[in-house]
Amino acid sequence: MTLPPDSRAADAFPEQFARTRRFSLGVPRQFSVSPDGERILFVRGTSGVDPVSRLWLHEDGTERLLADPLGPGFAAEAPGEVPPEERDRRERAHETSSGVVSYATDASVRLAVFALAGALWLVATDGSAPRRLPTAGPAVDPRPSPDGSLVAYVSGGALRTVRADGTGDRALAGPDGDLITYGLSDHVSQESIGRTRGYWWSPRGDALLVARTDTTGVRRRYLTDPAHPERPPRELAYPTAGTPNAKVSLHLVRLSGERTAVRLPGEAGGGHPEGAWTDRAFEYVVAAGWDDRGPLASVQTRDQRSVHVLAVDEATGATRTLHRAHDPAWVALRPGTPLRLPSGALVVPARPGGDTQGLDIGGAPTPPGLEVREVLGTVDGRVYFTGGDEPTEVHVWSCGTAGDLARVSGAPGVHTAAVGGPVVVLDSRTPDGHTVTVLRDGAATGRIAVLAEEPLVTPRPLALSPGARGLRSRLHLPSWHAPGDGPLPVLLSPYAGHGMQIVLKVRAWWTAVAQWFAEQGFAVLVTDGRGTPGRGEAWEKSVHGDRLTAVLEDQIDALHAVAADRPELDLTRVAMRGWSFSGYLAAAAVLRHPEVFHAAVAGAAPADRRLYDTHWEERFLGHPDVLPENYDRSSLLAEAATLTRPLMLVHGLGDDNVTVAHTLRLSTALLAAGRPHTVLPLSGAGHLVSGYRTASGLLRLERDFLRNALRV
Repeated sequence: MTLPPDSRAADAFPEQFARTRRFSLGVPRQFSVSPDGERILFVRGTSGVDPVSRLWLHEDGTERLLADPLGPGFAAEAPGEVPPEERDRRERAHETSSGVVSYATDASVRLAVFALAGALWLVATDGSAPRRLPTAGPAVDPRPSPDGSLVAYVSGGALRTVRADGTGDRALAGPDGDLITYGLSDHVSQESIGRTRGYWWSPRGDALLVARTDTTGVRRRYLTDPAHPERPPRELAYPTAGTPNAKVSLHLVRLSGERTAVRLPGEAGGGHPEGAWTDRAFEYVVAAGWDDRGPLASVQTRDQRSVHVLAVDEATGATRTLHRAHDPAWVALRPGTPLRLPSGALVVPARPGGDTQGLDIGGAPTPPGLEVREVLGTVDGRVYFTGGDEPTEVHVWSCGTAGDLARVSGAPGVHTAAVGGPVVVLDSRTPDGHTVTVLRDGAATGRIAVLAEEPLVTPRPLALSPGARGLRSRLHLPSWHAPGDGPLPVLLSPYAGHGMQIVLKVRAWWTAVAQWFAEQGFAVLVTDGRGTPGRGEAWEKSVHGDRLTAVLEDQIDALHAVAADRPELDLTRVAMRGWSFSGYLAAAAVLRHPEVFHAAVAGAAPADRRLYDTHWEERFLGHPDVLPENYDRSSLLAEAATLTRPLMLVHGLGDDNVTVAHTLRLSTALLAAGRPHTVLPLSGAGHLVSGYRTASGLLRLERDFLRNALRV
């Protein structure tokens, strides 16, 4: 197929996509707003192709560079290796840049600390130069005390503190052995629960609430890079479904040296829903913190049907249950909760009406129909959160305990924010692009620059809601295609998995990729079906017990409904591509429905659900020893013999989330069944493919494979 000149010009897009790390470089993020609203800290590079993040200060309407890892003070330091614990934290956060990728501040946001290749640095906002603080070893996750006089950090499995002047370094807790850490989060808590932290300062700065994580009983994975056989394997404590988790306990550690164990409850009592598999043990610490009223923690049962919010007595370690939540499928964890207001009132997830996933703010529920996504914080008794009543939009809201609701963001799109005093930093992604606006008392007073490059292809999605379920979809057609030009092969490019949407009113990297494939001669259809967020409890939990059937049904229904109205879609040439869950969905599409799908590219596909981690997989499918049928119907290995269509399997050999074993086992089953297929291993790549040559080449290889398979 010969494409017009303007489409051939867009062929430079894969290189741009790769060098900008999915257009993430140059994007400001991790905003911290001082309590008086005067200072805003954030990280960002210097351009849309700069892979080194710097720490910046926005003050008096202007930006000032606080810490430049390539600057004179830093360049004099010998570069070191990123500690394994920090490397794992970055992998869990899908961090693609280097430099200052995270930081923490004191309560007044007058100083910040961060780690560079294990070295601990401190910088004040008064204009003084950054200072390196001596540490006992490579520093991970440094955090200053509220008054800024001390800095806590983790090194060698121990939680340590050092004074802000660089003196008095000492261990507060640990180490207790090679497999026990203090102050760090385990793999499952970071990857699947969302608890990235392992310690929290008291507001007075005289003690810390610390997680002790024992991975002794957790099964190990050993990841190697076949392209570098001289390198030793990397060991990872990764609990697969049905196997032992890390043992996490909480401890109150005082600067005086005293230590008190928090007496967490052993298991859920009355009200806990029963099921074919029931495990009442409180195995997960899903959230923790320390406010002016004392330490707070949330624990969840192994079967995820109960969550208790606990107040912790800082003198004795005793706990008192403040709130209980139960669900026959699983209790959804809302980021930012629980939150306790200065009055003592709790902010917790709630169902205000129907199956809406909302909030209870000190006894006042948010309105039915308003789906709450994340709690951002509280200022002057008002709670700021994100949510909306239309699944393709996410707005910033504030609400008081009287239920008085106000929307902060305006334009259709996806918005989030950071708050402090009278200031809201509004981070807005819309169909027109990405902006960051500083609001004071509701009025715009400035902007923080977004330096990301503009994609070489301009997304042109058509918004659709096909079928009886009103499936939110976007159709991308080639810019050069006109009515009467003839039918186009169809490429489905969804995510469609739990916890993530991509059919949103935004211009994002995935909309640019969809348009690029359209410019290559495809009609690209993207659909969010059942199991995705934003459309209520029943919609999201319709995948309970079966990861595939309803999801695939929605993709097929959307395809047929759109094709009925759009003659340019050729249903005799249909393919699906995807990565992670959508890679798994793409492989399932050609295995289960070859009458609909004629080719697929499946990247990092978790083909064997028994190989994924406990918290994520047991949430949907239960325990594999008790409910093996759930895993059988949701895994792909037994269906290998049904393959009759072209299938390309792609996987990063360094993927520590969805290990390459998934693809290798599926390929082995396909070979045993005599089914031809293509396998593309990516040496050195993790779950997020960010290498320049690999990321750009992969897009072209996918395109060429699909063109050949669909006779484009």
